[in-house]
Amino acid sequence: MPENKPENSLVENSLIGELKWRGLIHQSTDETGLQKLLDSGSQTVYIGFDPTATSLHVGSLMQLMMLRRFQKAGHRPIALVGGATGMIGDPSGKSEERNLLTAQQLQENVDGVAAQMRMLLDFDGENAAMLLNNFDWMQGYSYLEFLRDVGKNFPVGAMMGKESVRSRLDSEAGLSYTEFSYMLLQAYDFVYLAKNHGCLIQAGGSDQWGNVTAGIDLGRRMLGQQLFGITAPLLTTSDGKKMGKTEKGAIWLDPDRTSPYEFFQYWRTVDDADVMRCIAYLTEIDRQEYDSLAAATASEPEKRAAQNRLAEWMTVLIHGDEGLATATRASEILFGGEIGDATDASLGSIFADVPSSEVDRSNLDGDGYWIVDALQATGLVKSGGEARRAIKEGGVYVNNTRETDEKKRLATSDLASETVMVFRRGKRKYALLRFV
Repeated sequence: MPENKPENSLVENSLIGELKWRGLIHQSTDETGLQKLLDSGSQTVYIGFDPTATSLHVGSLMQLMMLRRFQKAGHRPIALVGGATGMIGDPSGKSEERNLLTAQQLQENVDGVAAQMRMLLDFDGENAAMLLNNFDWMQGYSYLEFLRDVGKNFPVGAMMGKESVRSRLDSEAGLSYTEFSYMLLQAYDFVYLAKNHGCLIQAGGSDQWGNVTAGIDLGRRMLGQQLFGITAPLLTTSDGKKMGKTEKGAIWLDPDRTSPYEFFQYWRTVDDADVMRCIAYLTEIDRQEYDSLAAATASEPEKRAAQNRLAEWMTVLIHGDEGLATATRASEILFGGEIGDATDASLGSIFADVPSSEVDRSNLDGDGYWIVDALQATGLVKSGGEARRAIKEGGVYVNNTRETDEKKRLATSDLASETVMVFRRGKRKYALLRFV
């Protein structure tokens, strides 16, 4: 949970004060020095992102929002895509070595995550964000040159003392020389950015602390310059599990991987013990509204005011107003709202866990498909007699519209989307028929 407001009003109104009440400072190398640096004028800060997929996931939002907070406070953010380091893979927090990516896979991933970064950061104006790729300065470095220029300034003893390295050395999987070199490459990124872009601050997740401090040490040795580091907690549940994952897998920012509806529903179902931390970590909701939502959660948790606000804010951030409208419409459909102008994709997302059957589309031709036969095909009833009784009792719905005529013949016009009809028996028992 976020800490109480700092007593010092100057600090309270600063970026550091903002990060503190939100609980976003896990470690910092020199908080007093960092505060003075930030107070002295606009600074440049960077966070690195390894492009392991074509999309970022919810866990990456912690760092993107950190850059966004720095930018809104008047500082210049650098989002660094690890085109070079991504070829190796960061061993921090990993129990085994990652599979190495091909150049083509890596470029596709870089392009995908870069587009998402552009949605959340402002790349115009005085303190415009920069999007850089460390492959641009590493591709021309020969192995011997790198050892001579950089490696000689990097003591092995310091690397061995880092928890991220030591834990892997002691593990059954061990640590390859390739992964061992990752820290050196990331440290050099900080030196390069300090020298060429005046970047004196590196931020990241708490699992990056060893890499951050290695870069600060390398900067002191190579540039004779004081650099600063700050890390945020990882996005975890109250029992220590990483957030942003479901039984189906990660919650992605790409709508083709995680639909706006699934994204919206994920935040709506966050546990009471975690919701206020998510609001503090991931949103720009101010302290006054935060306190109001916390009070509402404590007094009337069943209303889920904080979860609903979190879901709305996050969905608009990632998918825009249109994405939120799609998500809320999908929620209405799931709870009995009329279905119209839907798509196969949207219905598939909404009813992902609902039984689905296929029938020949030709059944809709001519006189149409008898509703009694259709109900049996869905599995919602076991016999024609049961189907007719359910219809007479008013418990059968097609596309969430009640059907009371047991002689009803379904036609193409009854499709809810390109190929799907949605059947419901009672309040919550759904099934889909796909006409193919």
